[in-house]
Amino acid sequence: MRAHDVEAVTDEMVRTLHGHGDLDWSVPAGDLTWSCRDTAIHVADDLLVYAAQLAGEAETAYLSFDVAVPGDAGPDDILRIVDAGGALLASAVRTAHPGARGWHPDGVADPGGFAAMGVVEVLLHTHDIARGLGVEWSMPDDTCRAVLTRLFPDIPAGPALGSCRTGDAAATLLWATGRGHLEGHEPVRGWRWDSSVRS
Repeated sequence: MRAHDVEAVTDEMVRTLHGHGDLDWSVPAGDLTWSCRDTAIHVADDLLVYAAQLAGEAETAYLSFDVAVPGDAGPDDILRIVDAGGALLASAVRTAHPGARGWHPDGVADPGGFAAMGVVEVLLHTHDIARGLGVEWSMPDDTCRAVLTRLFPDIPAGPALGSCRTGDAAATLLWATGRGHLEGHEPVRGWRWDSSVRS
């Protein structure tokens, strides 16, 4: 995945959720225990942290900083932070040298890996927040297919799993991350992606 993928999904999240500040952002985001507000802050934090991990080429742990959002920040204020985080991650991905690597607990990642992690965080949590707020939104199938291929290499690419290459990749991604069901398959209770550099 590339910088423009991060920019595209971040723009889509902001476009989808902007202007809904009159709704109750304290309700849970989908099936999460986090509120919609806290979930949006989590997305902003992830994007900024991933940018820092890659730009700083962190070797063994997360860099030591926190993203703090004032308690009086409204939904649109938080979405501006999400937008900035997406821009910074895209910039880090775009300007990183090909050998750049950064630590993540699910595997040391290259620029494409950090782009994919940022994209999947935005996709999944836009889905969660939209569900919580009752806002209509559908995940883009091509983008879901790309993150499945990069971060979930053990998901079979065949009709048996809704096929991340030939079927409904959005449904497969939701199932793979414990957010949906696929007929004939057990629900996923615990999941992790694999952000390790591909050979």
